[in-house]
Amino acid sequence: MTASAALAVNCVCFACNMRFGMGGLGKSTIHIKSAGGVERGFVVVVCRACKDPAPCARVCPVDALESRKGYGVTLDKDKCIGCGRCVEACPIGAVFWDAENNKPEICVYCGICAKYCPYDVIELEEMKTGSEVS
Repeated sequence: MTASAALAVNCVCFACNMRFGMGGLGKSTIHIKSAGGVERGFVVVVCRACKDPAPCARVCPVDALESRKGYGVTLDKDKCIGCGRCVEACPIGAVFWDAENNKPEICVYCGICAKYCPYDVIELEEMKTGSEVS
C-alpha cells in the first residue's frame, strides 16, 4: 500500500470512529480495500443507501432495521437479536459486524468520512426521490 493510500484508509476509517468519541478502526462503517493492486486503485465500501426495502432490512426477523425517509436504513440496536442475516444479505458487503456487541454496524450518513477524506473523493449528498443508487 502506498503512503497516500494508507493516509486515506487511516483518515477516513479513523474519522468514522470519531462519531463514537473513540479512536481506532473497530467500529468504522466505511472500509477501503484494494481493487486488485496499487495500479488499479482502491474501492470504498460503505452503505449505498439501497432503495426501500433494502436487502438487509428485508431479512431482519425482528424489524430492527427500518427504512429511512428516502433511502437507506436505521438500526434499532435494542430490537436486534444479533442473528447476522443483514450482513449476509448486503449485496456490496457494507454491513459490518461489531463482535463486541454482537450487532451490525451500518453507516448513519453523518458525513464525517467526507469531511476528513484527504482526496475529496467521498461526498454525502441528499438523494432525490426517484433517483437510483449506483
